[in-house]
Amino acid sequence: MGTIGHSLCFEGKKPVTIKQTTYIGGELLTTAVPIFNTEGEIELIVTTAHEQNYKALYNPEDENQSESKNTHLHEDNIITNNEEMKALIKFCQKVAKSDTTILIQGESGTGKSVLASYIDKMSQRKNGPFLALNCAAIPEELLESELFGYAQGAFTGANKGGKIGLLEAANHGTIFLDEIGEISLKIQAKLLQVIQERKFLPVGGRELKAVDIRIIAATNQDLSQMVVNKQFREDLYYRLNVIDLKLPPLRDRKEDIIPLIYYLLNKLNLKYQTSHIIAQNALDVLQEYDWPGNVRQLENVMERLVITSDGMIQLKDLPDIIIKNTKPVIKRTYPSSLDAALELLERDMVAASYKKHKSSRKVAADLDISQSKASKLIRKYCASLEDIPSS
Repeated sequence: MGTIGHSLCFEGKKPVTIKQTTYIGGELLTTAVPIFNTEGEIELIVTTAHEQNYKALYNPEDENQSESKNTHLHEDNIITNNEEMKALIKFCQKVAKSDTTILIQGESGTGKSVLASYIDKMSQRKNGPFLALNCAAIPEELLESELFGYAQGAFTGANKGGKIGLLEAANHGTIFLDEIGEISLKIQAKLLQVIQERKFLPVGGRELKAVDIRIIAATNQDLSQMVVNKQFREDLYYRLNVIDLKLPPLRDRKEDIIPLIYYLLNKLNLKYQTSHIIAQNALDVLQEYDWPGNVRQLENVMERLVITSDGMIQLKDLPDIIIKNTKPVIKRTYPSSLDAALELLERDMVAASYKKHKSSRKVAADLDISQSKASKLIRKYCASLEDIPSS
């Protein structure tokens, strides 16, 4: 319920029910019930929450999708509270309208395929095919025929009449080439021709085929260094790198971990017809973990927890690798006096906001207070920080 609900409960010494909005847009009906000791003083408060509805935090086509109004969640939702990610999404909305080639760079598991699909759904080609190929998952000797197809009699065992490749199948749409750094120099040369001329030659073919496609590529490798090492064609690198998008790792998006956990928890509860919730101490540890496998690792961990735990996901349910590689979470202890506790919370919120924004105007917007009040609180609590704004 948070500080507001607990404060009202303390002040009135009676149960309090309020409606809240969660990290990812859901509505909770939350009730705080005071428990009294023998002297008539509040000893503890028991809080319960009932979910009213649930929706994705960010879906650009909500207004056009009736399904977004119910409890079904879409795979292409982008859940974020991170400013860098918000700027990236806004930039994607701009570049999606053109047909220019895009290169998405980021660590494994950061969501490159999700971003590529999002761009396609925002583009003029959204009604055409969207085909994805993981270039690292197919042996080199098969990759060429998968991409470009082959002509009749191209090789022993070939289908009679030949076979169209993914490039041709994606005509009038978008093809997403994941792990682009894994393709051979030979295939790189043929792909360069596709980008430059929108034409290609099937394996064993004699006539060029024309295609109308958009190419989105992705990699977790440093292509510029691969160019230096003669492992990747320089001309192809610059053709792919017209628009360069960099996805930050999850460890640099700490504010997204909890919203993603609740998003995944709701999604998995729907999938497995369960009603799991998660304990605060488990949530604290998951938020502090560095997630080297990024969002993909978080997805896998949450699915494991929903399958293997009882109704409440607790600290003991977390995998050992997470427990062993997470620093102990030190929780703030508040004084017994309500006024002192509220002042301490106020100081923490103001200091954290000012440390992040460095501006009384932005602090005011962040904390939903007036700028004059923000300036006053900054002077009161942030005297040790530099550049204190004038009132």
